[in-house]
Amino acid sequence: MLGTIAAALGVFAGTDIDDLVVLTVLFLAGRNTGRPRVRDIVVGQYLGIAALVALSAAAAVGLLVVPDRWVGLIGLVPIAIGIRGLLKIRQGEDSGPPTTATGPLSVAAVTIANGADNLSVYIPLFRDIGLGNSLVTIATFAVMVAIWLAAGFWLGTRRRVVQALARSGRWLVPVVFIGIGVLLIARSWPIGTFASLD
Repeated sequence: MLGTIAAALGVFAGTDIDDLVVLTVLFLAGRNTGRPRVRDIVVGQYLGIAALVALSAAAAVGLLVVPDRWVGLIGLVPIAIGIRGLLKIRQGEDSGPPTTATGPLSVAAVTIANGADNLSVYIPLFRDIGLGNSLVTIATFAVMVAIWLAAGFWLGTRRRVVQALARSGRWLVPVVFIGIGVLLIARSWPIGTFASLD
């Protein structure tokens, strides 16, 4: 169980660094304009993450009939996302601040849109770890959402931290996605597999 919790912590932290930036900006906007309220951000964040987890779990069940080695190729998706992100940074493109949300549903929509690429990591994760470990992972995610909310609330009072986090998050997130994709492929396609294909 400790290994499952540690893996869940790593996956959540690695795939949701950008979400911490979004939460920070939302809390900052709420302080400046009164919308979204803290309650709206909390409810919306949990709704958004719950939707992403539900979609991932449903897709993982569908992948149970697919051979393990081909499921590993899903790792190409986060690799492509990461490379695309690094290329955008190199070309000087900036996606700008996240869309301002005013209520829980709009916060949830921002969370889903911002975390849609996480599906490429969550789906093979839930497929491989089984029901019991999936429940432990989901519970760990729920705790991590609370920690992310608390961190975003705290960071939302510090503009310099927001700026620094936004700068580092732009390159750190793509690198994390590339690493996760490589690990997914390596787990399903070990070096010996390629030798056996000759």
